[in-house]
Amino acid sequence: DATTKEANNILPNPNGQNFSKGVANPVTVLVLSPRAWIDLRALAAADERPRPPQSSRPRRSFGYRLPAMFPNSSLVLPRVAPSTGLAPVFSCAPLPAAPSLHRHRSPSSHGSLSISLHERHLRFVPLQALGNRDVATETAASATVAVHNDGSPDYTVFEIRPRNRIGLLQVITRVFKVLGLRIEKALVEFEGEFFVKRFFVVDSHGRKIEGEEGLDRIRKALLDAIGAEEVDLVDGGPPLAVRAASSRGLVMRRGGLVAKDAAMEGRAKAETMFALMDGFLKNDPVSLQKDVLHHVEYTVARSRFSFDDFEAYQALSHSVRDRLIERWHDTQQYFKRKDPKRLYFLSLEFLMGRSLSNSVINLGIRDQYADALKQLGFEFEVLAEQEGDAALGNGGLARLSACQMDSLATMDFPAWGYGLRYQYGLFRQVILDGFQHEQPDYWLNFGNPWEIERVHVSYPVKFYGTIEDKLANGDKCKVWVPGEMVEAVAYDNPIPGYGTRNTINLRLWAAKPSGQYDMESFNTGDYINEVINRQRAETISNVLYPDDRSYQGKELRLKQQYFFVSASLQDILRRFKDSHSNFDQFPEKVALQLNDTHPSLAIPEVMRILIDEENLSWNQAWDIVCKIFSFTAHTVNPEGLERIPVDLLGSLLPRHLQIIFDINHGFMEELKRSFGLDYNRLSRMSIIEEGAVKCIRVSNLSLVCCHTIDGVSRAHLDTLKTRVFKDFYELWPHKFHYKTNGVTQRRWMVVSNPSLCGLISKWLGTDSWVRDMDLLMGLREHAEDANFQEQWRNVRRANKIRLAEFIETMSGMKVSPDAMFDVQIKRIHEYKRQLLNIFGIIYRYDCIKNMKKSDRKKVVPRVCIIGGKAAPGYDVAKKIIKLCHAVGETINNDPEIGDLLKLVFIPDYNVSVAELVIPGSDLSQHISTAGHEASGTGNMKFLMNGCLLLATADGSTMEIIEEVGEDNMFIFGAKKHEVAALREKSRTHKVPLQFARVLRMIQDGHFGFEDYFKSLCDTVESGHDFFLLGHDFASYLEAHAAADKAFVDQKSWTKMSILSSASSGRFSSDKTVAEYASKTWGIEPCKCPIGLNE
Repeated sequence: DATTKEANNILPNPNGQNFSKGVANPVTVLVLSPRAWIDLRALAAADERPRPPQSSRPRRSFGYRLPAMFPNSSLVLPRVAPSTGLAPVFSCAPLPAAPSLHRHRSPSSHGSLSISLHERHLRFVPLQALGNRDVATETAASATVAVHNDGSPDYTVFEIRPRNRIGLLQVITRVFKVLGLRIEKALVEFEGEFFVKRFFVVDSHGRKIEGEEGLDRIRKALLDAIGAEEVDLVDGGPPLAVRAASSRGLVMRRGGLVAKDAAMEGRAKAETMFALMDGFLKNDPVSLQKDVLHHVEYTVARSRFSFDDFEAYQALSHSVRDRLIERWHDTQQYFKRKDPKRLYFLSLEFLMGRSLSNSVINLGIRDQYADALKQLGFEFEVLAEQEGDAALGNGGLARLSACQMDSLATMDFPAWGYGLRYQYGLFRQVILDGFQHEQPDYWLNFGNPWEIERVHVSYPVKFYGTIEDKLANGDKCKVWVPGEMVEAVAYDNPIPGYGTRNTINLRLWAAKPSGQYDMESFNTGDYINEVINRQRAETISNVLYPDDRSYQGKELRLKQQYFFVSASLQDILRRFKDSHSNFDQFPEKVALQLNDTHPSLAIPEVMRILIDEENLSWNQAWDIVCKIFSFTAHTVNPEGLERIPVDLLGSLLPRHLQIIFDINHGFMEELKRSFGLDYNRLSRMSIIEEGAVKCIRVSNLSLVCCHTIDGVSRAHLDTLKTRVFKDFYELWPHKFHYKTNGVTQRRWMVVSNPSLCGLISKWLGTDSWVRDMDLLMGLREHAEDANFQEQWRNVRRANKIRLAEFIETMSGMKVSPDAMFDVQIKRIHEYKRQLLNIFGIIYRYDCIKNMKKSDRKKVVPRVCIIGGKAAPGYDVAKKIIKLCHAVGETINNDPEIGDLLKLVFIPDYNVSVAELVIPGSDLSQHISTAGHEASGTGNMKFLMNGCLLLATADGSTMEIIEEVGEDNMFIFGAKKHEVAALREKSRTHKVPLQFARVLRMIQDGHFGFEDYFKSLCDTVESGHDFFLLGHDFASYLEAHAAADKAFVDQKSWTKMSILSSASSGRFSSDKTVAEYASKTWGIEPCKCPIGLNE
């Protein structure tokens, strides 16, 4: 009955009667989609009454054949007028009346009714340009969305009144679809150039929608989609963009296609482009298969009938990248339209790891790709293994930067990351005869499908030269005349957020020579110098952290730092000036984050640009600088703070040295006003360090100019306030804060440990914890559930089997998954005390060796796993690696030991290896000397995956103890406040007997190379035990004994494992970034419309 009533409203009855079951030869129409209603209304409005046909068959008609309510009738609705080719009625405004619609009873056994449309000229409706202020204002004022929730117990009715335009209905239905809503039926009416559309909508469970907040959110999404919002011109200039109505929602595009008062031809071209680009790439398996095969043939240039796993990976990556770019464009255009304050994250390191798995998980299409590939004969996991790690960083600082980029994207913050595109990265670690050898990491040899080279985005970067005094508008000014110039070329890497449309950008710079070869050089025989100059330029971005023990190495590192900040700031200022003409707005729109001291040259560079190029006064430029920069410190030792020789800086960047001296002069004057002539204090706090070699204290420069100085843990902040930056804290206590580092659960749980994630989601009843880690606390109530514990153990055992298979493939050594997997993987350094771990393994080996066979049965089997790289110039660290291999060679080949103890060193440790090792670990060691770890993030990754920690009370571990409880960890060693006194005592303190026994075994040549290892032993005895290995050794052994005892009781061990994971929510990088955003950067989320979960 409802259907026939609606039919009466839109389709005249040929006999002038209403449709009903009692009418002879009734015509009942079942409308299947809102688009069909529009077609029906267009037909009905075209003529008052159909006329008999002139022939026995209707003329050519393209349209829907809608099934009738009765088996002996049907209705054909034409979409195309024969005279207009394939122009769809749907794309037109209401049609003018024309006497050409007729009804014809076509001869068929069913006697079906056909309606066809003849010689009608359809009226074309052009795309509206937002640059036309009158049209935009009229649209904004007229388009409305009303919600009626009281008229029906079954539906929520959305009444939408937008101006008619191409593809609008697709936009609206797309909004409902992505919001998880279902359209049960729809009514469409016309009011002049406007539609009035009523959608009867239910939720995914078939119920009407409740809740004012949810309804308002849907209403706002619809308003945004139909364009009920005016986009203003900027500074009175030409229109910035055209708004395209499409199934992609409201998409802002660059201007130029439709300018103010543009000709009709320009509008037609714009409409054609938007019509061709009006839909997102599809994510169903068939579409994904077509996409991948398309890239096999046209991107990888291989036959679709013959390609291997690596080529399939490349095609797959380009297919995923297409979807990233789609979202990236929409996100950046939305940011441009909304013009929020943006964060620019400057870091010389980004340890991104592999991108494929992380990208498809964040996009929410991992399973779709897996299904599509399986039908093509490929396994997703196999193809993912073809990807190499992006070698753009070293250690925790670099991985922290990558985690924060993931969180910034997921939490919808408007942000950009900037770094360097290293040609070879750090180095590839190769172990030969137990010795570390460094080789270039040719990670770009096979290309990088994830990056987008922006050859049109390049900036000149200047070095050397002289400073000249000139007059400009009667004022004296400084002009830098450079002596060398290189080009910085941009490479963009889209960073997708999880469960959101937002995809932000990591822009990396590569150094290229400025201009092309001078052809005259070929004629004068100077070709060699041209090649040398080219190589000189490209060397800047070749290698991460060149060895700076020589002057050339120091100069190259300084060149890297300035090249990086110069290119980034030119890009940032260009983007700001595109939309703003007044630098007074700069602090309101820009936040610059210095990740450690490496980007600190950005401070004098901003001053130089504002004063020398933008003609601001010193005071204006200084006020801006002090408002835009924030600084995160990562060091704990004053001795480790970065210093740049004045002579070197003056030679390479003469103008910047002048600016730094001027900044320091003003700062010294301020100090004199605050503390008087306290020359010791002035000397300590000065940016310029006097001495045999005059230097710039880079950290002091950052402290003076930044509005906020952040530590990376509570313990680290205490170190900064009391030891590292004590004088500055006394001067500006309000500047000092801390945000404890975090890691992204998307990478370290969802990507690396999907089976555990599935189990967690099952028992929590939701996967929302992937965005809100506090929900993991719900696991605590299941920690003693026998069923849950069994499933937890099964998942962890499967991960251990996977790790054991990796070890066998890598080294040929078989290890038992029933043994305790005891892991220490991190950069090799004395303060991280891998040496203490090896000494503990030697002691354990010696104890087992001297046990009776009956006692050996009580020993808990262990597989000790160590991994990490030593810096090329760090000889002590390299000797530690060699000792590890020598000890492992002895233990692993001792038949008396068997599976009771194994020692494995994993070479070339990187993010991908960590994703395999961390889920399969039982015990993780974080044993740095107390007071030497600023934060540490490795402990958090292990904690999330249910691995128990054996650690010192240092860095972020102290906060982990508060969350997990000391009963669920194994804590040992001296406390931070005890370290200084213990070092004094160590000069006369005798080491424990167990420790002395271990040293004697090494010195006696039990593991060979006794002369080579002599210096290692000397560093920890004879009063030189700076890192307190001897003092902490006894408590270290006690902690291991406690771990053995706990491991035997698997029920208790599993409970501790579950509680560890349940307590890890505080250490998500989402929390860290949210705190930075609100307290340091002053930015707010800017969510791109129609997100995945919106």
